[in-house]
Amino acid sequence: MKGFFYGWYLKCQSGAQTLAVIPAFHKAGKKCTCSVQIITDKNSWTISFPADKFHHAGDHISIDRNLFCRRGIRLEIHTPEVDVKGRLRFGPLSPLKYDIMGPFVLVPHLECRHSVFSMTHSVCGTVYVNEEKYVFKDAWGYWEGDRGRSFPKDYVWTQCCFSGGSLMLSVADIPIAGFHFNGVICVVLWQGREYRLATYLGARAVQIRDGRIRIIQGNLELEAKLLKKAVNPLQAPAMGDMVRTIHESAASRAYYRFRKGKNTLFAFETDRASFEYEYPH
Repeated sequence: MKGFFYGWYLKCQSGAQTLAVIPAFHKAGKKCTCSVQIITDKNSWTISFPADKFHHAGDHISIDRNLFCRRGIRLEIHTPEVDVKGRLRFGPLSPLKYDIMGPFVLVPHLECRHSVFSMTHSVCGTVYVNEEKYVFKDAWGYWEGDRGRSFPKDYVWTQCCFSGGSLMLSVADIPIAGFHFNGVICVVLWQGREYRLATYLGARAVQIRDGRIRIIQGNLELEAKLLKKAVNPLQAPAMGDMVRTIHESAASRAYYRFRKGKNTLFAFETDRASFEYEYPH
């Protein structure tokens, strides 16, 4: 494989603060490196490490003195740009009923494959980022992963935990055998029930414009709207090399509405939404 990346996205969200961490391994040609990206409400940092600092076994990733696993996170990073130290403990995870990729998990040569390890779990602990204190007490957590060669050229991704549930939505341009289509994967966890909207279940994106996304599948409809654009730059893979810059806010202002038939199950505005909008319009 000419290029390859593997990474996790672990988000911790309270009513007042958000902290997301991305441990990743990347290979471009003969060059192998690993990194930890730190994202807060206000800033983001990328810290690179030699490839031999990366160790992955099952549900554990360690990079130098940093540990990520189903039980929590340990952070210890000291650079001139950012100083991070702390520990966070996770409660029981909420995995999906089956792989988010559905039958697409069997399709070879996809440029990116997505995983969702936990839609929501409790988070407790404290992390200091450049002496700013991030305190999580009975807060919400979310955990997903990506692997492949490159992020999609055009895509939108959003995630938010909220009272009574959690949601994740991704719409992306998918190239397969010379053809392109907008692929949808989405999970809404609401009052203990898992709702899934996906291309392989008949979901389609009827609107992707000006930060607004509307997905319809049978009698289910999810609308997500980015109300304030993201500003924090992140590194993303292109053929395994972390040379692409995308923009995310771990705590964007956004609006969500989820309907089943004529019934609105929830509709709310929040300033705790994670949002990446990489479509040209």
